Amino acid sequence: MISYAPFYQTLYKKGITEYHLIFKQGFTANTLHRMKHGKPITTTTLDTLCFILNCTVSDVLEYVEDE
Repeated sequence: MISYAPFYQTLYKKGITEYHLIFKQGFTANTLHRMKHGKPITTTTLDTLCFILNCTVSDVLEYVEDE
């Protein structure tokens, strides 16, 4: 299972809000909604997030084994 927990930790560390991503960076609210609910995102979206946040993929998502 993919977890986006690192994404929210990265936002907090960098002092960036979801509001900033949506209204200042043009990121879609729908994509943030999908991430909040553990839904898949595209690699293009992942690339865009890494560019905006100046971070690596591991700062946005992680793989967690199902129990």
